[in-house]
Amino acid sequence: MAQKKSNALLITNGIVVTLGEHNRIINDGAVLVVDGVIEAVGKAATVKKKARGARVLNAKGRVIMPGFINAHMHLYSTYCRGLTPKQPPATNFVEVLERLWWPLDKALNAKDIHYSSLVPLIDCIKNGTTTIIDHHESQDFQTGSLAVIEKACRKAGVRSVLTLGLSDRYGKGEEGIQENVQFIKKIQAKRQKGDDLISAMMGLHALFTVNEESLKKSCDLANELDCGMHVHIAEAKADQDANKKQYGKSVIERLHAAGGLGPKTLAIHCVHVSNKEIGLMAKTGTCAVHNPESNMNNAVGVAPVTKMMDKGVLVGLGTDAMTTDMKAEVRIANIFHKHAAKNSQVFFLEACAMLMNNNAQIASRFFNRPVGELKKGSYGDVVVMDYDPPTPMNDGTFLGHYLFGICAARVDSTIVNGKVLMEGGKLTTINEPKINAESRKQAADYWKRF
Repeated sequence: MAQKKSNALLITNGIVVTLGEHNRIINDGAVLVVDGVIEAVGKAATVKKKARGARVLNAKGRVIMPGFINAHMHLYSTYCRGLTPKQPPATNFVEVLERLWWPLDKALNAKDIHYSSLVPLIDCIKNGTTTIIDHHESQDFQTGSLAVIEKACRKAGVRSVLTLGLSDRYGKGEEGIQENVQFIKKIQAKRQKGDDLISAMMGLHALFTVNEESLKKSCDLANELDCGMHVHIAEAKADQDANKKQYGKSVIERLHAAGGLGPKTLAIHCVHVSNKEIGLMAKTGTCAVHNPESNMNNAVGVAPVTKMMDKGVLVGLGTDAMTTDMKAEVRIANIFHKHAAKNSQVFFLEACAMLMNNNAQIASRFFNRPVGELKKGSYGDVVVMDYDPPTPMNDGTFLGHYLFGICAARVDSTIVNGKVLMEGGKLTTINEPKINAESRKQAADYWKRF
């Protein structure tokens, strides 16, 4: 007889989609999560035998699958919603940074960051995004800023990889380095004790705002701490132009010379990378993260995603804070590249690969167990999608269902670490109206300081 599970959740009576290298579709399936880790995946009748005493979440015939992963997010950006910059409208991307984003992050305080983090984290839960890799910036409040975000992530229950994107644009690069280092060491100590909801990386804003000393020191520390680098790369051509003019190297060449490339480094955007740079990324195992909606919004160009993939670069998918909805982002990616290529037959497989498989491979590098796949030993990060296939769904038809059906469907339930954060479309652990009300008050105060 199976033993009673005191901290177990059985998600049952649904169509299980495992994803992973060997994706399985299991009709009348179930997933058992014990102490935050998946214990069993399979036919409901079989899994139930191992789930005596478990809490039951009835999927009611819906799709049970891994939670979505956002490989590049900016939680701090919330208070730009409705904010009007005080300077004239920007005419290029650098001016967007100078007139909106840099003044915004420079004015943030601890309370701003707390609420500007909680609001999108709630949206993550509602959109089934169970893991984010966040990139933070707050130039006048760096020391202690990551602890504020950590607290918000733990309150929301969303699995998170956190970093501060240090910059020398205000002469505070060393302070940013120290904030990252102390936070990384604190989080690594917690993870060694089994607390693995939060992970940490070294972060840079972008190389055109980081001097040689800060760059080399950050890369050396990232290698010493084995935590990886999170950095914007050639989002606009201006990044390349500035680095070549001042340092005589392209962005990727400069990062490589400092020892910053490698399997845990996330090169964000990569819109204007050369073939040589793509080769360096492939050779070192460096990951790229594509953010199509943001790239369109900022009119910076089309990242050579297919070329990077063909060269062996692992390319993930992020939102750059344009949204928390990875379901929408992947559909935009598919359409964006078709339109850019003027070819309706391209990018379908690449779009699916980024969200289904690549993001899981990237995120799993920062935790003690895999995420993004329903298999024994992975973390119990699961979503139930309100999707009832109107046509046969099997190995041969799944990708069409995934991109045009599942990713257009409503999220019914969201589970992280075996903890139910939303069930039946209702948040279970956090008071959204109260947080939004407090956030509005805080945002009004912040806008006066902007």
